[in-house]
Amino acid sequence: MLRQEKNRIVEQLVDRLSRSTIVIATSYQGLSARDMAGLRLALNAAPVSYQVVKNTLTRLAAQRSGKEEIMSIIDGPTALLFGYGDVVDVAKVLTQSAKSVGVTVQLKGALLEGRTLSASEVMTLSNLPSKEILISQLIYQLQATARNLHNILSFPLYGLSNVLQARIQNLTE
Repeated sequence: MLRQEKNRIVEQLVDRLSRSTIVIATSYQGLSARDMAGLRLALNAAPVSYQVVKNTLTRLAAQRSGKEEIMSIIDGPTALLFGYGDVVDVAKVLTQSAKSVGVTVQLKGALLEGRTLSASEVMTLSNLPSKEILISQLIYQLQATARNLHNILSFPLYGLSNVLQARIQNLTE
């Protein structure tokens, strides 16, 4: 590979590392070219990019972008998934795309906001509900608490009202 080509790839990696919200490292060993092409095609619908990278070029890009932590999860042949949206959605896209194509992608880990995640943490992340669902669940819980407080505070008033209504009915009879 020519030096100019390597410099271009490093600059591209620096740009992707600096723009991404999450970077997931995977192993591509055991996948055929057809499987990789199918996986890339399935991933095209999402705001991600999937690239097989050389470890030395990744090391240079990580140093230039200030994300040296990524080197702790890169070992051996590696493909990086750069996610540009919601991190939960990115992790879900990878696992769902791999299932839809019928390939098994071995996760090595991820880099999320300067923190490295293990493969099991990435799988846990992919199993979380989306941000919108979590927000709606939180709103429901807040409303349920307010509703319960209202019921607790108004129950004695309902009881008093019922007693007074019964007494009025007794007096009118």
